[in-house]
Amino acid sequence: MSFFLRITDFNYTWPSQEYALFENLNLTLESGWTGLVGPNGCGKSTLLRLIAGELNPYAGRLDVPGTVLLCEQRTDEPPDGLADLLCYPDAASGRLASLLHLESDWPWRWDTLSHGERKRAQIAEALWKDPDVLLADEPANHLDAQSRELLSGALSEYRGIGLIVSHDRSLLDCLCGRTLFLDEKPVRLRPGGVSAGLEERGKEDLRNLREFEASKRELKRLEEEARRRAQKVAADAGKNSKKKLDAKDSDMRFKIDTARILGRDGKAGRLKTRMDGRVEAARERVASASLRRNQEGGITIAGRRSSSDRVAELPAGRTDFGGGRGLEWPDLIVGPEDRIAVEGPNGAGKSRLIGLLLEASRSMSAEILSIPQELPEDAGRDLMKRIGGLSREEKGAVFSAVDRLGSDPVRLMSTESPSPGETRKLILALGLARSPEVIVMDEPTNHMDLFSVRHLETALSGFPGALILVSHDKVFLEALTETEWRIVPEGAGGFVGRLDVRSRRNGA
Repeated sequence: MSFFLRITDFNYTWPSQEYALFENLNLTLESGWTGLVGPNGCGKSTLLRLIAGELNPYAGRLDVPGTVLLCEQRTDEPPDGLADLLCYPDAASGRLASLLHLESDWPWRWDTLSHGERKRAQIAEALWKDPDVLLADEPANHLDAQSRELLSGALSEYRGIGLIVSHDRSLLDCLCGRTLFLDEKPVRLRPGGVSAGLEERGKEDLRNLREFEASKRELKRLEEEARRRAQKVAADAGKNSKKKLDAKDSDMRFKIDTARILGRDGKAGRLKTRMDGRVEAARERVASASLRRNQEGGITIAGRRSSSDRVAELPAGRTDFGGGRGLEWPDLIVGPEDRIAVEGPNGAGKSRLIGLLLEASRSMSAEILSIPQELPEDAGRDLMKRIGGLSREEKGAVFSAVDRLGSDPVRLMSTESPSPGETRKLILALGLARSPEVIVMDEPTNHMDLFSVRHLETALSGFPGALILVSHDKVFLEALTETEWRIVPEGAGGFVGRLDVRSRRNGA
């Protein structure tokens, strides 16, 4: 049996799109993890589904060495084998359950689990089945720092052919011996993790830019020389014309005729023709230069600061999750310019707290734009239908915002089902039209590619109103927030959390 996965001349176009997503794609993957990166909508999840056999290419061949398992982004339903893994343990299942901190009753209370807990269970079940090819689509989504360490350790023990889509740079650098950049034409498989690949690509971009600038300088020099020679040809043509000569000036007429016979009259013209050819070749070199698009990131969010001294609030209270689990919090008040980070381990109740805060704040007058952690599976399709009914100007504003958040608006306008990352960008772009006073985002960097996260950070940094972010991305939170709502475990048995409020700047 071959220990390589081979893709030969793959062609695929989404039914709703006008151009090919993949065209003559050729790829060979060997044992070990390969990272798969690229902007939202470039086809990362689609490629995984093609390899898994969920989609059929219009042309091409796929050679797979044995079984294939796709571990999807969504965690709506428990994995098929989770009950067997937890209820009929063997050495492998017991080790995975211990390694990823699974509990035996999870299959029967799936609806009560946090998305991070569901993701750990999903990964454990996939590893337990030990397929020959494992396709992991954003496995680090929803996971806190401790869970990401557990995930990295578990995935590093896999010995088959692994292909992983993730925006977690540290995970990709730790796991991957090579990285596939899907946004390059043709796609490029580079050695090392994503950081090494980006560094190599950056050096190539710099070389290409220097060559491009040198080509532009040479084109400018040649164009100036061509203009000089054209002027000389025009001047010579004037000097060698007989139109204004006196009919009796036989000497000058003889000189002009002699110059034409000897060819001196056409020499400047021939030189000009050759120069025109060199100019055209230089223009082609400039036009065909291989330059990656240096997209300007970040948008100016058309929000506003509320005139009220509070835009959201939640009286002190407690909520029980069942099984001895719960969360207590003090009085919570959000001011018009507060920038709040909500942090805590998976299952601590962060999303539930945000839901209670929004529910309690409905009677207040502030305009709130809230983007939840997970969206319905058909959310993207519904959004595209809604956008289809907007005016031309409104559509332009939405797709301009999406463009500056890192997605290709031309490609996006031709699809009926945007990717999860693109769907979140569309919700944000549409919500900005309401000029919000508060933006609430639960795990905003989930599903977004590495480049889009940077653009989103730039966009949110200029928002004038209140900002509430639930995230495990510490770098993202540190750049954007000033106050921390941290859920701290207390008590024995189960999980009872207490919410502490403090400044991120001075620890007060």
